[in-house]
Amino acid sequence: MTAAASRSEALASAGTAEPEWLWRSGSLVPWREARVHVNAVGHASVAAVFEGVKAYLAADGRRLLVFRLEDHLRRLYDSARICRLALPYDLDTLRGAVCGLLTANGYRQDAYLRPWAFPQGVIREQMVPAGTICEVLVDSWPFRSLLEAGGGCRAAVSSWQRISEAAMPPRVKAFSNYHNGRLALMEARENGHDWPIMLNERAKVSEGAGACLALVRDGEVVTPSLTSGVLPGITRDTVLTLLRDLGVRVREREVDRSELYLADELFFMGTAWEILPVTAVDGLTVGDGVPGPLSRRLAAAYTDLVRGRDGRHRHWLTEVPLP
Repeated sequence: MTAAASRSEALASAGTAEPEWLWRSGSLVPWREARVHVNAVGHASVAAVFEGVKAYLAADGRRLLVFRLEDHLRRLYDSARICRLALPYDLDTLRGAVCGLLTANGYRQDAYLRPWAFPQGVIREQMVPAGTICEVLVDSWPFRSLLEAGGGCRAAVSSWQRISEAAMPPRVKAFSNYHNGRLALMEARENGHDWPIMLNERAKVSEGAGACLALVRDGEVVTPSLTSGVLPGITRDTVLTLLRDLGVRVREREVDRSELYLADELFFMGTAWEILPVTAVDGLTVGDGVPGPLSRRLAAAYTDLVRGRDGRHRHWLTEVPLP
């Protein structure tokens, strides 16, 4: 199995494990008993917002380190605000919910967490009313980090256009927005590629199906600006910070499609994807056709950061002692 296939399989199967507990509306609830009526699904999902957060087992094996929890929760509230949803819990409550859930489920390995909010009860109105009170849940499952697995993926520029600020604001992390990337992903797979790259309404490079993108050319890293139709990625921000720590020049600007074909290196970056090198785009080999030196340095630096070996950004780590 190729590294790209392994990563795809890991992402596809990530949600199959059953934990003992999830957090729902203020208390821990047995995972198997967390139910809603079938009529609560559908219209309520149109407005649902969510986050993906990772907790990594520390290098010392004694703690879980939740990565950038505060930033993820703040973005959840930002998404809810733009969607005009009312979240009935404050940041401290949700922070405690995430840490308490990790402890309750007894994780002693890397764990993925998904805080999410959807309109409470049965929603009959297709256009969910502004100010609707939400249920808030935090779900979790084990995952396998592929930061040290090596390998890369084949990407293709999609015929599907990335959603725009004028239509469905890309800065909102809403389930409905992800259908855009889903269409692009299915097209890429049908045509023999691993992942899509989407262009925006100005035919400039935007992002992948759930991950931001950066290219390396002549020792400089270039990534599409936040006004290019990208989600303001927390991993993106992390990577740009790490690059500056490494003394690498970084530019955020509009990126032309043809620049992808001339890149020395190319990589996706996102919470689920971590750092995923692209070894071919539209059938053209990127660099030498293997993960490049900067991508490998970044993966190593990211690993050291999330495992607690690099203390320069310790404020990004929320410690949860192992049970």
